[in-house]
Amino acid sequence: MDKSINEIEVQEIEDTLESNYMPYAMSVIVSRALPEIDGFKPSHRKLLYTMSQMGLLTKGRSKSANIVGTTMKLNPHGDQAIYETMVKMTRGHQGLLHAYVDSKGNFGKVYSRDMREASARYTEAKLEKFTQEIFSNIDKNVVDFVDNYDSTTKEPTLLPTTFPNILVKYNKGIAVGMAEHIPSFNLKEVCEATIAYLKDKEIDLLEYLKAPDFSTGGELIFNEVTMKQVYHTGRGTFKVRGKYRYVKADNAIEIYEIPYTTSIEAIIESIIELVKKGKIKEITDIRDETDKNGLKITIDLKRGVNPDDLMVKFFKWTKLEDSFGCNFNILINGHPKVMGVKEILDHWIAFRLSCLKRQVQFEIDKLEEKLNLLKGLEKIQLNIHEVVDVIQNTKKDKDVIANLMEQFDLNLAQAEYIAEIKLRSLNQELILKKIKEISAIEKELKRLGMVLARESKQNEIIVNDLKRISEAYGIPRKTDIINENEVEVLSEEILIENYNMKLFLTNEGYIKKISLASLRSSGDHKLKDNDYIVQEIDGTNRGEVLLFSNKETVYKIKAYELEDSKASNLGQYLNNVLGLSSDEIILHIVCTEDYQGHMLFFFENGKGAKIPITSYETKTNRKQLANAYSGDSPLVYISSIEEDLEMMATSNLNKTLIFNTEEMSPINSRNSKGVQVFKCKKGISLKKIKPMDEVSPDEMLNQKVLDENPRVKFFLTKGGYIKKIPLTTLVEDEEQRLKKDDYIIQEVEGAEEGELLLFSNKQILYKTKARELEEDEDKVASIGQRIRSILALDADEDIIYITYTDNYKGHMLFFFENGKGAKIPLESYETKTNRKQLANAYNGESPLVYISNIQEDIELVATSNINKILIFNTAQINPKSSRDSKGVQILKSKEGSYLQEIKALDEFDYEDFQYYRGNIPAVGTFHKIS
Repeated sequence: MDKSINEIEVQEIEDTLESNYMPYAMSVIVSRALPEIDGFKPSHRKLLYTMSQMGLLTKGRSKSANIVGTTMKLNPHGDQAIYETMVKMTRGHQGLLHAYVDSKGNFGKVYSRDMREASARYTEAKLEKFTQEIFSNIDKNVVDFVDNYDSTTKEPTLLPTTFPNILVKYNKGIAVGMAEHIPSFNLKEVCEATIAYLKDKEIDLLEYLKAPDFSTGGELIFNEVTMKQVYHTGRGTFKVRGKYRYVKADNAIEIYEIPYTTSIEAIIESIIELVKKGKIKEITDIRDETDKNGLKITIDLKRGVNPDDLMVKFFKWTKLEDSFGCNFNILINGHPKVMGVKEILDHWIAFRLSCLKRQVQFEIDKLEEKLNLLKGLEKIQLNIHEVVDVIQNTKKDKDVIANLMEQFDLNLAQAEYIAEIKLRSLNQELILKKIKEISAIEKELKRLGMVLARESKQNEIIVNDLKRISEAYGIPRKTDIINENEVEVLSEEILIENYNMKLFLTNEGYIKKISLASLRSSGDHKLKDNDYIVQEIDGTNRGEVLLFSNKETVYKIKAYELEDSKASNLGQYLNNVLGLSSDEIILHIVCTEDYQGHMLFFFENGKGAKIPITSYETKTNRKQLANAYSGDSPLVYISSIEEDLEMMATSNLNKTLIFNTEEMSPINSRNSKGVQVFKCKKGISLKKIKPMDEVSPDEMLNQKVLDENPRVKFFLTKGGYIKKIPLTTLVEDEEQRLKKDDYIIQEVEGAEEGELLLFSNKQILYKTKARELEEDEDKVASIGQRIRSILALDADEDIIYITYTDNYKGHMLFFFENGKGAKIPLESYETKTNRKQLANAYNGESPLVYISNIQEDIELVATSNINKILIFNTAQINPKSSRDSKGVQILKSKEGSYLQEIKALDEFDYEDFQYYRGNIPAVGTFHKIS
């Protein structure tokens, strides 16, 4: 006991680990877990080399058990490990874009955890034709060979791949203290990228090597910045997702491609777990229907489920979308190194050049050896009998070589070669035939010498090999590339169960959210004493609820944020939900998913605002908006509409106006004062508003219904004022109140529901709804509204003409000093959008002389500055649809004369006016007034 204790050696833990664990760690790193520049780990290399030595590149298949057993001469790690290595490289396993092993039998599937390979005694394999590219010229000393583990045979340290197999083959390994994870790339893209890189080291690799490509297909979510980082550093992460299709006839989703890093079973199990947790309620069944035609996971859906929305959930919560972490850790000369793609290509090119040089040197050596022997034959071709005599007359066998060398000036190799030639072959015909090869050999040696001396020649061979391989073995991409911005991001709403529901608002400020399913089985509503429901609306659980308060504020909350309730519950108190002030109450609620429709606000001053609900939509998730409606006048009515409807407005004097909201132009500004709907004089105010379908016949009794579209007259003054006065209040010959020295230049009759068009001296047309102009309360006693203030005119801009329209029929007439006139259809000023201002309303090249609106053609009188006149009909002027048309020539005047005036014929007081009629254009002189 004491002796064993005395034999214990005390060491520092660091020293013990270094001496005992480090050799193991290095063995794992160098001899097991990490690939080298040929793309293979030792286990792959040993297996493939063994199969090539067994002749399985050209022969038929052999039993897998035989292959495994033979490989154990190079790999002592056990038959099961060797078989698993072979399985992963077979075509049947479908784990590689380009399989190295042609297989027969069940080799399992890379995408299935449960579909395991059959035993090695039942399966067969051979090398794929493709593998001849990884053994290219291996018998020409292109790579080093070393002893196997028991020094009974030799094996290559690397395989001389003629393409960058390190990028084509998928690799994953865990060593001690490090790991590697290299995705597979498309062979055709790798070859093209390598060729481009050989020609220009500064290329953008992404132009050629688009992204990794996997044997299981799927979709790679591409982010240029991330992929460039992976290519540059050898580290980074990208995402791959599966592919699916919706089968409408079966109401089912079929998933037919999945990420390389997962399995069918893992996906199905995770979906089942989501169903158990209640996170997925949209499916009725899920099953694995994978067969000989390929992978397929079928998911049966409930009625009405959106398959795309459901798949977004699956991508978020299952391995149907998975991250692939890259770690390009490769052994270079026995040392692990993480590299970007360009550095990997640099090392592969150096390796390929080394193999190529060694191959060329080997061929040179062989040819020089052969040439040397043939040169010896050349020396004896005329002395064959002497050669035979020397051999026959030499007494000792050991002296034959020396005598030949001395007699014919041969070197040792030449003499040995000649001495070994059979006597029957030592004739002129054979020797001459062989000597003829000397010229071809010398030519080939010269070519090989140039290849060995010039790197450009070597690069040319590499490029030609890559082109040949790409054409012979290249396949289309299996993994599609989709840009990151094309991917639907999982929004919060998609995660929320959507269902139809009703919202109930009570007078005391309570709100209930009740699903329609629950409502059907409910009884009466439970409410506080004296409380009652003031509003109920339909909506969906994913909708957004807008709550308008008496403080001109709108609160916004997601419907799913409200508690699910029942009719038997009181509901939620909105003061607690929204944090309302003590004197704040909710007046109206709206539930919307798309923000379509309009809000209606009517005020005591008779004005109404029609605000698009989109005006309350915000890009950020704001919970509260101030100035939700105007606070200039007390609110009488608030509502939301999806379509226009007829409404009844009633004043405090029981006067009623029936109108359609279609007549109200929408205004985007939330706190707009609105337009005048009901004329409120002093002492009159709007009392209530109701949709007509809510008005009972009894309510219509004793109501003084106002004209919905009363006639009015507009007056335009020289000083820039405009008046709108109802015809019912106008008294004939009553004197208008105007500013000092101001006078009326135009009056136009119309109605409230039409549009007033106002033309300025700046060739601009202003448009306003007649209803939007304030009605003068004091009739003719008012000086009117200043147009400059209404339209925000420039300092030197004046309104020169107004006209009214409710159908855009008729024409505008414009006549200019240069004698031209334009006849523009009024519809040319009509716009689809509610534009308030149009530039280029008429031509501005010549001063305007006359402007008018006509409903039918009339006769006009044109007068020049030298008192010559022409009478013509506007029917002679062809209409021009272009608003700023130069028009047609009405008259051609001599130099110094110009068109001075246009007036209607009924204003022309000459008796014999027929004398002045003419056709346009009037040329030269026209009739002079006598």
